[in-house]
Amino acid sequence: MDPQSTPSTQRRQFLYIILGGAAAAFAGLAAWPVWRYLLPGRKADLEAKIPVARREVPLGRAFFFNFRGQPAVVLQPAPGQFVALSAVCTHLGCVVQWFPDKTEFLCPCHGGRFNAEGQVLGGPPPKPLTLLPLTIEGDQILVG
Repeated sequence: MDPQSTPSTQRRQFLYIILGGAAAAFAGLAAWPVWRYLLPGRKADLEAKIPVARREVPLGRAFFFNFRGQPAVVLQPAPGQFVALSAVCTHLGCVVQWFPDKTEFLCPCHGGRFNAEGQVLGGPPPKPLTLLPLTIEGDQILVG
Protein backbone atom coordinates (compact mmCIF):
# COMPACT_ATOMS: atom_id res chain seq x y z
CA MET A 1 0.00 0.00 0.00
CA ASP A 2 1.24 3.41 -0.92
CA PRO A 3 1.90 5.45 2.25
CA GLN A 4 0.89 8.72 0.55
CA SER A 5 -2.57 7.47 -0.54
CA THR A 6 -3.82 6.90 3.01
CA PRO A 7 -3.78 10.57 4.12
CA SER A 8 -5.34 11.58 0.77
CA THR A 9 -8.17 9.06 1.23
CA GLN A 10 -8.77 10.18 4.78
CA ARG A 11 -8.79 13.80 3.69
CA ARG A 12 -11.30 13.02 0.91
CA GLN A 13 -13.57 11.14 3.34
CA PHE A 14 -13.40 14.02 5.81
CA LEU A 15 -14.36 16.52 3.10
CA TYR A 16 -17.29 14.30 1.99
CA ILE A 17 -18.57 14.18 5.57
CA ILE A 18 -18.27 17.96 6.00
CA LEU A 19 -19.89 18.62 2.61
CA GLY A 20 -22.70 16.14 3.32
CA GLY A 21 -23.38 17.69 6.72
CA ALA A 22 -23.48 21.19 5.23
CA ALA A 23 -25.85 20.01 2.47
CA ALA A 24 -28.13 18.33 5.02
CA ALA A 25 -28.20 21.48 7.17
CA PHE A 26 -28.98 23.64 4.12
CA ALA A 27 -31.77 21.28 3.02
CA GLY A 28 -33.26 21.36 6.52
CA LEU A 29 -33.18 25.17 6.62
CA ALA A 30 -34.78 25.36 3.17
CA ALA A 31 -37.49 22.81 4.02
CA TRP A 32 -38.52 24.40 7.35
CA PRO A 33 -40.57 27.32 5.91
CA VAL A 34 -42.29 24.95 3.47
CA TRP A 35 -43.14 22.59 6.32
CA ARG A 36 -44.56 25.43 8.44
CA TYR A 37 -46.62 26.68 5.49
CA LEU A 38 -48.14 23.25 4.82
CA LEU A 39 -48.81 22.56 8.50
CA PRO A 40 -52.32 23.61 9.52
CA GLY A 41 -52.61 26.43 12.04
CA ARG A 42 -53.16 25.67 15.67
CA LYS A 43 -56.82 25.52 16.61
CA ALA A 44 -56.34 28.10 19.35
CA ASP A 45 -54.86 30.55 16.81
CA LEU A 46 -57.74 30.00 14.40
CA GLU A 47 -60.39 30.55 17.06
CA ALA A 48 -58.75 33.54 18.74
CA LYS A 49 -60.50 36.88 18.51
CA ILE A 50 -58.38 39.95 17.96
CA PRO A 51 -59.40 42.92 20.14
CA VAL A 52 -59.32 46.39 18.66
CA ALA A 53 -60.14 49.41 20.82
CA ARG A 54 -63.05 51.46 19.45
CA ARG A 55 -61.03 54.64 19.91
CA GLU A 56 -58.49 53.27 17.38
CA VAL A 57 -61.15 53.44 14.64
CA PRO A 58 -62.42 57.03 14.31
CA LEU A 59 -65.34 57.83 12.02
CA GLY A 60 -64.37 57.52 8.35
CA ARG A 61 -60.95 56.11 9.17
CA ALA A 62 -59.45 52.66 8.95
CA PHE A 63 -57.33 50.70 11.43
CA PHE A 64 -55.01 48.09 9.89
CA PHE A 65 -53.80 45.12 11.93
CA ASN A 66 -52.63 41.52 11.55
CA PHE A 67 -55.36 38.86 11.62
CA ARG A 68 -54.25 35.21 11.58
CA GLY A 69 -51.10 36.08 9.71
CA GLN A 70 -52.78 38.28 7.10
CA PRO A 71 -53.35 42.04 6.90
CA ALA A 72 -56.86 43.11 7.91
CA VAL A 73 -58.69 46.37 8.49
CA VAL A 74 -61.50 47.67 10.69
CA LEU A 75 -63.41 50.63 9.35
CA GLN A 76 -66.12 52.89 10.79
CA PRO A 77 -68.07 54.12 7.75
CA ALA A 78 -70.98 55.52 9.81
CA PRO A 79 -71.25 56.42 13.51
CA GLY A 80 -71.33 53.21 15.55
CA GLN A 81 -71.16 50.97 12.46
CA PHE A 82 -67.98 48.91 12.13
CA VAL A 83 -66.82 46.67 9.29
CA ALA A 84 -63.88 44.24 9.41
CA LEU A 85 -62.32 43.15 6.13
CA SER A 86 -59.29 41.34 4.85
CA ALA A 87 -56.87 43.95 3.51
CA VAL A 88 -55.61 41.55 0.82
CA CYS A 89 -56.76 42.37 -2.71
CA THR A 90 -58.57 39.47 -4.37
CA HIS A 91 -56.75 40.06 -7.66
CA LEU A 92 -53.10 39.30 -6.88
CA GLY A 93 -52.85 39.57 -3.10
CA CYS A 94 -51.51 43.10 -2.67
CA VAL A 95 -52.44 45.00 0.48
CA VAL A 96 -55.12 47.62 -0.18
CA GLN A 97 -54.96 51.18 1.13
CA TRP A 98 -57.84 53.25 2.54
CA PHE A 99 -58.49 56.69 1.09
CA PRO A 100 -60.88 58.51 3.45
CA ASP A 101 -61.45 61.43 1.05
CA LYS A 102 -62.79 59.01 -1.60
CA THR A 103 -64.23 56.60 1.01
CA GLU A 104 -62.79 53.62 -0.82
CA PHE A 105 -59.97 51.13 -0.76
CA LEU A 106 -57.43 51.17 -3.58
CA CYS A 107 -55.08 48.37 -4.54
CA PRO A 108 -51.71 49.94 -5.40
CA CYS A 109 -50.67 47.08 -7.71
CA HIS A 110 -53.28 47.21 -10.47
CA GLY A 111 -55.77 49.89 -9.47
CA GLY A 112 -58.52 47.71 -8.02
CA ARG A 113 -61.11 49.76 -6.13
CA PHE A 114 -63.39 48.64 -3.30
CA ASN A 115 -66.06 50.47 -1.32
CA ALA A 116 -66.26 50.58 2.48
CA GLU A 117 -68.10 47.22 2.55
CA GLY A 118 -65.42 45.58 0.40
CA GLN A 119 -67.46 45.40 -2.82
CA VAL A 120 -65.56 45.83 -6.10
CA LEU A 121 -66.00 49.28 -7.64
CA GLY A 122 -63.57 48.86 -10.53
CA GLY A 123 -60.38 47.33 -11.79
CA PRO A 124 -59.36 43.71 -12.19
CA PRO A 125 -60.35 42.16 -8.80
CA PRO A 126 -62.70 39.21 -9.47
CA LYS A 127 -64.50 39.30 -6.13
CA PRO A 128 -65.00 41.54 -3.07
CA LEU A 129 -62.69 41.76 -0.08
CA THR A 130 -63.33 39.02 2.48
CA LEU A 131 -65.68 40.15 5.23
CA LEU A 132 -64.46 39.19 8.71
CA PRO A 133 -66.87 38.52 11.59
CA LEU A 134 -66.83 41.05 14.39
CA THR A 135 -68.63 41.66 17.64
CA ILE A 136 -68.63 44.73 19.87
CA GLU A 137 -68.22 44.29 23.61
CA GLY A 138 -68.01 47.55 25.50
CA ASP A 139 -65.07 49.57 24.20
CA GLN A 140 -63.63 46.62 22.29
CA ILE A 141 -64.23 45.42 18.74
CA LEU A 142 -63.53 41.68 18.62
CA VAL A 143 -62.57 40.43 15.16
CA GLY A 144 -62.78 36.73 14.49
